[in-house]
Amino acid sequence: MSGRARLALCAAAATLMASCALLPLVAEPTWLLQLVPLVAVQTGVGVAARRVPLGRPPTVAAQALVTLILLTLVFAREQAIVGLIPGPGAFRYFADLLQQGSDDVSRYAIPAPLTDGIKLMLVGGVLLIGLLVDTLAVTFRSAAPAGLPLLALYSVAAGLSDGGADWLWFLVAAAGYLMLLLAEGRDRLAQWGRVFGAAPRSAGPPEPGVAAPVRTGRRIGAVALGVALVVPLALPAMQGGLLDAAGTGVGAGNGHGGTISAVNPLVSLRDSLNTDNDRQVLTLRTSTNDISDLYLRIVSLDDFDGTTWKPAQRHVVGVPDVFPTPTGLGPDVKRSKVRTTVTAADWYAQDWLPMPYPPSGVQINGRWRYEPVGMSLVGDHGQTTRGEIYQVTSLDVQPTAKQLSSAPQPPAALRREYTEVPSSLPKVVARTAKKITSGATSHYEEAVMLQEYFGVNGGFQYDTQVEVGRGPNAIANFLRKKQGFCVHFSFTMAAMARTLGIPARVAVGFAPGTPQADGTVAVSQKDAHAWPELYFEGVGWTRFEPTPTRGTTPSYTRSDTPGTSLPEQALPSKNASSAPSAAASPSESCASELRRLQACDSPSAAAAPRSGGGGTGPWWYVLIGMAAVALLAVPLSPLLWRTRVRSLRLGAHPRTAEGAAAHTLAVWQELTDSAWDHGIPPDESLTPRRAAARIVRLGHLDAAAGAAVHRVADAVEQVLYAPRPRPAAGAAEDVRRVIEALRGTAGTRTRLRAQFLPRSTVRVLWAASARWSALTARAATARPTLRRPSGQRS
Repeated sequence: MSGRARLALCAAAATLMASCALLPLVAEPTWLLQLVPLVAVQTGVGVAARRVPLGRPPTVAAQALVTLILLTLVFAREQAIVGLIPGPGAFRYFADLLQQGSDDVSRYAIPAPLTDGIKLMLVGGVLLIGLLVDTLAVTFRSAAPAGLPLLALYSVAAGLSDGGADWLWFLVAAAGYLMLLLAEGRDRLAQWGRVFGAAPRSAGPPEPGVAAPVRTGRRIGAVALGVALVVPLALPAMQGGLLDAAGTGVGAGNGHGGTISAVNPLVSLRDSLNTDNDRQVLTLRTSTNDISDLYLRIVSLDDFDGTTWKPAQRHVVGVPDVFPTPTGLGPDVKRSKVRTTVTAADWYAQDWLPMPYPPSGVQINGRWRYEPVGMSLVGDHGQTTRGEIYQVTSLDVQPTAKQLSSAPQPPAALRREYTEVPSSLPKVVARTAKKITSGATSHYEEAVMLQEYFGVNGGFQYDTQVEVGRGPNAIANFLRKKQGFCVHFSFTMAAMARTLGIPARVAVGFAPGTPQADGTVAVSQKDAHAWPELYFEGVGWTRFEPTPTRGTTPSYTRSDTPGTSLPEQALPSKNASSAPSAAASPSESCASELRRLQACDSPSAAAAPRSGGGGTGPWWYVLIGMAAVALLAVPLSPLLWRTRVRSLRLGAHPRTAEGAAAHTLAVWQELTDSAWDHGIPPDESLTPRRAAARIVRLGHLDAAAGAAVHRVADAVEQVLYAPRPRPAAGAAEDVRRVIEALRGTAGTRTRLRAQFLPRSTVRVLWAASARWSALTARAATARPTLRRPSGQRS
């Protein structure tokens, strides 16, 4: 192996090793297994182009073109020209996938599900980094600066992860980079930076000119590795959103509370409220007949720095069997027990456990930890709510207005912690709070006045389209514009309460859901909510509702306390549909997944041209296709050949008896070849029925797939043995079902080999050998005829 080929392999290995830092970001590692052959093909094209040899720019262009074709083959095959060449449709599909991936990144927690959009961002990003590393380290022979793309890849991954195993991924990435430096060689390090000249090395101590490149390389490596350790510390950690993981610090199992930035929960909350596809998050079955106070709290944000609200770092312990009495709740306050069974959706991966507050006991399986101050449960070592079913016993605390208004001063430590206001908070916040509550005789009256100011008489409008806002002036801007959604109302009221000396924090979770006919309560994305909690000694943390048209106003804040009431229906926000979200009509809204697949009806769809007039002609695509096929012929020819053969065998056929018979035999051939590709070699001595039983047995197929195999075998026996064969409908679909079942039961290595190096491609060699034998036989038959005239005797 040449030095450049060896260096190219090291560059590919270094890229893959650095990409391992991305593994904690998603729930499934299968994307990395699919990435390995793609990086291998990208590297192989570079090796072949340099061996021709091509110039540097053509080599980079060839690798970039192949990378684009590989991404098209994996992600946009159906939108590409002849399934391989990226055209306008493929590029539009890529744009849709990237948009979906961006939305998924902001919506899901870490580890996020491996959606198509996230997968494209991971695979495409690593392939781009691999191209940069290969270009710098191999094409331009500068391995030291090739560490910068690797540094960027590791730093992004480390900045987004929770930091629990960053040191391990750093060691892996650093080992790959150092391996690349060593492979590049001491004599090549001098080509980056200053040029050192030196005589050939002789016996004795090394001369300064000779050792300079080595020292330079070591310094470059040390600086790059040092930066790799420092840069992630400066990057903002991407914590989960409101509907997803609220913080992964605790989830990592380090025994301390995690932190949550206010930015991502706000963006996630606004996206949830504005979603076109309102998905159900939780299903509740509760013992109470009044669900107006059945708020589900995820986590409380009690640390306010003037810009963001976040959970303070707390110590977590094991989940107790019975939770202690909530802080500040006295024995004379009326309360009742409520038992609620919660079922989380399979797609809902939340680190913090949504529960009614205050909880007094939880029955749940899995790895969960208890945070005593907030009375919250948080998953440990990646534990989430995905598909969980759990029972919560909570208290329905029913204080009276008199008990709240006569509440004594809270303990000094609690008051000091929860009334802290940073100096960066605009003065207008405190001035407005004092003006609103002028004339109040107690903290309770001040709290009620604040609630009525935002929800009733302050002229505020509920609007989910308002930007979240950042910085110390965000609250001041909200007070001036008087437009926002629950986050603005809850954050502002909590900040104002603190300026008045009332201990306050913000809770995030879900407002009461919608009762269903079967007695359950459905909680959807649009029920996501934030509300302030104020502390009153003798009652504890008490919910208030300043957001107009959202949730329910607590009974203890109304002048005339009504009886049991259902939650108020939220008024539609601006630009939002007023249709019920339980069953959205396709004519009124279209799910984002359908829009991405271009499956939504559109009045202008028929008028949209399929291709623009003028511009690039078809011959340009033909030339690109020929170049791509030439570059990918060797590594991808087995995959392309099997794809083409499968398409022909399972495709359309003439509607005649002969055509149906030929189609049935071709379908059977595809079934046996697919089984062969997955490790079940054909046995020509068996009848179709016995061969089918053998495939079912060795492939470990389930009942449905096994029945499909036997249906195809019966159709083959009809063609081979029946006097008047009956045409079998659906044989091609049966074979596709069997192929999917074979892939599902096979291991990863077997699946990859079946896709990229299928065993049945040996039939190409057999066919070529048979044709060669036939050709030589015809030549041998014709040879005596040509020699006869010269061999005749008189």
